[in-house]
Amino acid sequence: MKTAVGKSAFGGIAIGKISVYQKGEHQVKRIRIQDADAEMDRFYHAQAEAKKQLQDLYEKAVNEVGEANAAIFEIHQMMLEDTDYVESVESIIRKQEVNAEYAVAETCDNFAKMFASMDDEYMQARSADVKDISERVISILLGKDSTMAGVSDEPVIILADDLAPSETVQLDKEKVLAFILVNGSVNSHTAILAKTMNIPAIVCTNITLDKELNGKLAAVDGFEGKIFIEPESELLAVMESKLKDLQEKQKLLEELKGKENITLDGQKVLVYANIGNVGDIGSVLKNDAGGIGLFRSEFLYLEKDTYPTEEEQFAVYKMAAEMMAGKRVIIRTLDIGADKQAAYFNMDQEENPALGYRAIRICLTQKDIFKTQLRAIFRAGVYGKIAVMYPMIISLNEIKQIKEIVAEVKEELTSQNIPFDKEMEQGIMIETPAAVMISDCLAKEVDFFSVGTNDLTQYTEAIDRQNPKLDDFYDPHHPAILRMIKMTADNAHKAGIWIGICGELGADLEMTEFFLSIGIDELSVSPSRILPLRKRIRETNVGEIVDKLGWCM
Repeated sequence: MKTAVGKSAFGGIAIGKISVYQKGEHQVKRIRIQDADAEMDRFYHAQAEAKKQLQDLYEKAVNEVGEANAAIFEIHQMMLEDTDYVESVESIIRKQEVNAEYAVAETCDNFAKMFASMDDEYMQARSADVKDISERVISILLGKDSTMAGVSDEPVIILADDLAPSETVQLDKEKVLAFILVNGSVNSHTAILAKTMNIPAIVCTNITLDKELNGKLAAVDGFEGKIFIEPESELLAVMESKLKDLQEKQKLLEELKGKENITLDGQKVLVYANIGNVGDIGSVLKNDAGGIGLFRSEFLYLEKDTYPTEEEQFAVYKMAAEMMAGKRVIIRTLDIGADKQAAYFNMDQEENPALGYRAIRICLTQKDIFKTQLRAIFRAGVYGKIAVMYPMIISLNEIKQIKEIVAEVKEELTSQNIPFDKEMEQGIMIETPAAVMISDCLAKEVDFFSVGTNDLTQYTEAIDRQNPKLDDFYDPHHPAILRMIKMTADNAHKAGIWIGICGELGADLEMTEFFLSIGIDELSVSPSRILPLRKRIRETNVGEIVDKLGWCM
């Protein structure tokens, strides 16, 4: 047995034979030409044909992976028309008096190296896009077929050096068990397409692209980023068991997909997902979540060495909105501090950081950081259904300050003629006893509540949830917590706003009946917990459980 490892681009388990895919390398010769105008005509003809092929791919992808994920092929069409790209090709043809194929290949090399040398991982991944469009144009110029031939007649694990988005879409996904790429990137469009197609994918693997691997049995653990070639019987049995569990989960998904989360006696509740970045959206879509109830935006800050710019944040929020295609995406503003630290914030050492300088307290005292994020969020709202949520609120004065800053942001965007969502929903997290006790007043000032049960439990029970010595004392089912949640829900509904749960308690199936009985409108959980929660909701009769919970009703 041989074991290889790589980076997980999308989780899953696959067992099957390997099919090695090696691209046919185009041998581009440098040929001196006499008529530069004629050579440019050849390039323009190939460019037009490439755009037509990409439009066909776009239409195919729309049907298979949705409009947001098919957009890469529109981007590729625009890249083909990019002024810098076209001017580079023309300059090489005219100044070096060479054929169009060579000019395109040289331009491809130069642009690919430029993107690959950039610090930003997203921009590095664009190197593959340049290669993809250039290979397509060269194929047309050489009179060769640029379509991808069928890899196999039976379902296989594709092993390749890398795959372009066009190659991925052309594959029959019913015949693909998993992708293993020697190179590639977790941020590439191919990785995003793999997620949307629900196919396990591992990139940057330490495996040799060897034809001798063709037909050999392999087991792929997309969660761990591991590939087992010719696995031993014991390991194979473990992987088969994992695969069976996933297939049962998939069966449940098929039974629930498209159906409302409605109890036996007709009560509806929204089931959303908690995520840390756009890379998680594949799991959100795979598990058929109704939306995103908690987008932890602080990961944008924690993954960098300096403050993310407005444009960097806008690109991420916009992508999330587009990928969710009209479903609500609730972005929590920067919630850094306590157990989440970024060195460049230069925060002082605190004896009790959980009760210290964190979340909205940072945003209200460092307004430039806050305004940059709000500008990005409100701008991205034009591209989908985004809502914004403010963490660690304890007073009406904080709501007042937030509204003043939001008004400044809206005024600036308006004066700069920058489109933004003028009617975006704005909510707050209820995660302190103070917020609970004045929730009747807070509810009149916002569009929704989301209860962060993790911190609410910590602050109510005076227990540091990061301290393992206190695990036996930490009780998220404590009557005080449940009464606080009910009080908050009652005050929300009296004010005519909706309320959700975004803490870990939302995924606790022992609590589902309680949440339904007090009228919680939305439950947001990790993507892997969505299906069991939806199943429990659809099996519950709320009317029958109210008597059991009479003490807190």
